[in-house]
Amino acid sequence: MSSADDSRAGHRNGGASVKGFIQKVRFSHPPLNDSLEEEIQTFLIDEDQLHTFDDLTKVNPVTPTTVLKCLKARYSMRVFYTHAGCTLVALNPFQPIPDLYSLDVMNEYHCAPQPQEFKPHIFIVAEEAYRNVQGQLEPVNQSLVVSGESGAGKTWTSRCLMKYYATVAASSSVMKSQDTVERIERRVLDSNPIMEAFGNACTLRNNNSSRFGKYIQLQLDRCQLLVGASVQTYLLEKTRVACQPANERNFHIFYQMMKGATDEQRKEWKMPHGQHYAWLPNTEKIIEEDCFYETLDAMVNLGINTERQREIFRILAGILQLGNVDFSTSTDESKPCNLKEQSEDFLQRAAELLCVPSEELQTCLCVRTLKAGKQNVLKPCSQTECSMRRDCLAKVIYAQLFEWLVTFINNSMCADSSTWYNFIGVLDVYGFECFQINNLEQLCINYANEKLQQHFVAHYLRAQQDEYVSEGLQWSFVKYQDNQSCLDLIEGSPVSVFSLLNEESRLNRASDAKTFRVRLEKELSGNTNISWDKFRQVPHFTVAHYAGKVVYQIEGMVEKNKDPVPPELINLLQKSNNPLLHQLFNDKTTQNPAAKGLSKITVVSKFKNSLESLMRILHSTTPHYTRCIKPNPDCKPLTFTKEEVIVQLEACGIVETIHISAAGFPIRIPFKSFMQRYGLITKYSRFKSEGVCVDLEADSNILRQEVEKLLQALDSSNCLESQKHNSFVHCGRTKVFLTQSMLDMLEDHRKKILSQCAFSIQCCWLRYQRRRRHARRQSATLIQAAVRAWLVRKQVQRWNRAAAVIQNTWRKWKALLKSVAEAELDDAKDFVQEDLPALNPVIRERGSVQLSNIPEPVTVRGWPMGLALASAPSITMSLTATGFQKMMSVMASLNLPSRRGEYKVTTNQYTQELASIRAQPKRSIKLHCQRSPLLYADRQPDLKCDVTGFNEILLEKTL
Repeated sequence: MSSADDSRAGHRNGGASVKGFIQKVRFSHPPLNDSLEEEIQTFLIDEDQLHTFDDLTKVNPVTPTTVLKCLKARYSMRVFYTHAGCTLVALNPFQPIPDLYSLDVMNEYHCAPQPQEFKPHIFIVAEEAYRNVQGQLEPVNQSLVVSGESGAGKTWTSRCLMKYYATVAASSSVMKSQDTVERIERRVLDSNPIMEAFGNACTLRNNNSSRFGKYIQLQLDRCQLLVGASVQTYLLEKTRVACQPANERNFHIFYQMMKGATDEQRKEWKMPHGQHYAWLPNTEKIIEEDCFYETLDAMVNLGINTERQREIFRILAGILQLGNVDFSTSTDESKPCNLKEQSEDFLQRAAELLCVPSEELQTCLCVRTLKAGKQNVLKPCSQTECSMRRDCLAKVIYAQLFEWLVTFINNSMCADSSTWYNFIGVLDVYGFECFQINNLEQLCINYANEKLQQHFVAHYLRAQQDEYVSEGLQWSFVKYQDNQSCLDLIEGSPVSVFSLLNEESRLNRASDAKTFRVRLEKELSGNTNISWDKFRQVPHFTVAHYAGKVVYQIEGMVEKNKDPVPPELINLLQKSNNPLLHQLFNDKTTQNPAAKGLSKITVVSKFKNSLESLMRILHSTTPHYTRCIKPNPDCKPLTFTKEEVIVQLEACGIVETIHISAAGFPIRIPFKSFMQRYGLITKYSRFKSEGVCVDLEADSNILRQEVEKLLQALDSSNCLESQKHNSFVHCGRTKVFLTQSMLDMLEDHRKKILSQCAFSIQCCWLRYQRRRRHARRQSATLIQAAVRAWLVRKQVQRWNRAAAVIQNTWRKWKALLKSVAEAELDDAKDFVQEDLPALNPVIRERGSVQLSNIPEPVTVRGWPMGLALASAPSITMSLTATGFQKMMSVMASLNLPSRRGEYKVTTNQYTQELASIRAQPKRSIKLHCQRSPLLYADRQPDLKCDVTGFNEILLEKTL
């Protein structure tokens, strides 16, 4: 909780009725320390341990004293939430508490397997409702009812709930919808500042008091993600626009405009600095809610563009200008009232801001139109009537503007009906109110609180005990305060306060407060909840509500119930040049100025119908109650006043709730639903009977037997004693009654079985996956082996073919070389067949070479001579070469080191480490230069070359 909305209120207006009620409570309960019984004294011996009681059902005995002591001990330890059975009690600290509502705390409660095991918190209630939607437990839709008196912290609690769901239910991993989710989340949260700015006001009891009720539906899709929201409002206190109680303020939005507007905006709104406005009291008071720019940002995020904002603020400024328009009494009744000094200026400003003619505006305020047959008669209004018409104009404009804002907010964030399936509702209504002067607004507000209290009583107290009897449970009844008689007084049929008020409002005559009081006393004197103070001069009636007695003033109540709107004002506003104002009063089909008589819907009728619609929603959902307690009347931080708290505890029935929750069975589940959810416990239990198949459509007796078998199996598996079993669970005629601990045990057992089943499924799936993976691996191995073998065979085949080609080529090459060599070698047959010319004896002598191993000289006819001399690595000869060509051939074929008188002949092939491949010549060698394969051999090879031998001569270089 925080002081952001409910903490810094002014001093409480101690009305006589409230003080009297508190004195009555004090009298009925003697001083606490003097009236302690022995068992209470025993319980309160060790007060240092009282703050450890997270649930008040553990308090023994349960009395207002023990409950109060526990709450006080926890409050002093800065623990502000406490369970009270099926209800959460929240004490307002009236100051910000760091890290109490942070995102980490939200995630901690949301991710916890059992949030109930954590410390009490508003997030436990929120998470329980959210998990009910996820579990689809009937009824699936949930309602969170936040109740308490004004200043107890309802608005802040509702704000925390919305923040929780906007954070938890909006998280999505789908990137496609992430933008949509963030937009919905932002718009849901931004609706709060606008609704509070236009619907909340600073009162004596609360700085941020909600002057209207709202029920917010958070819409969830099938995946329980937030997809939209809608707001339904109830009974805006529009009279506050024109009439503010003493020491209280108007709606926040007017003060935000005054304190946050720029000079340019002030000029546009005709609101200069220092200007006083009659409808804007207590402007010097500074509260946290006076934040204009936060409201503007929220408007932008909701889609209200700049031009529409200008139209809205011009209308609001025009309403403020109307408040300074005063009328003077006319001396002539046949003439309209005149405006007071400076009022003409304010009237002109109001007309310009509302975009209507100033003359027509003044005429509508001062003159009314009466119908006499088919003719219209103009009648001047008195000063009081002029002021009432001015106030009526301001109230109807503001009410229509507020309703338009609600509709716009719903259109901007409400999802299509086909996209959402469940909802979680958050109800934030005005708290119980009692002031010095209470009128129709307080009667409706307290009536709404009576309805909510009656719903709580019917849902948790009376219905629970009645159901115990019908289901055959042995039950000792707990007395509780039933407010049905008070509701019969207010709304009952055929005679009630509302019915008499409507009859009086529909009569075509001026209302008389004294006459109406007499009629109330005559018709309703038999009801003990209504009384009258004979010594009070002002006409009134007193109603004994569940939270105390309240005195209602009758004067003006009938007129407020009529809520008359002069048709002249509606017609004037329909002609406005302000587009928004023109739209408000032309598109409103329900606003029919011609409606009169019985066809006119009164305020209490409209409010009663809307409240009944709300109650139908609450009855169709699973409710979760949070009781906000105001620890002291002055809203002081961390201050606990026993008298203030005990009145609220008794008024909202906390003690009775604790009694019934502690002694009874708060969870009730039909047999069919119970077996649908927990039948698997019997199916997978070790003690199950074989071949049992539960027929969910069987009668209740058979289902009851199956339920008892299930519980017996659970008892056997958990080793519960029969005595404990009876205290935890009971089988009725059609339902199973459980305590929360038994429900937790069932849920734990169900989760264990589901975990085991999930584990078995996982094992089977993993085994199947592994077998499949093993089969795939074997198949892949076989395929890979076959492919590798095929590839190897192909490679070997290619190698074999390549080797065969190489071998064949080599053989051919060798054969070719051999044939070439044989063709080049001199053969005897060649010499015989070839007709050689006879050589000159001198040339023959000089051109012959004497080999060492050949006795006969060998005639060399051409180069290279080294081929012929391959077998003679070193010879000595004398040679006389004639002719340049022959000399060059000899020099190229032989290494001829110069010596005195002789030449040393060394073959080139020998120095290159390769002898000739040719056969050794046996006779004269015939060399053919043109046909030689060594045509392109290097005749002067480099001795330093890395590549040596015959291959270099053949391949490496050419001429």
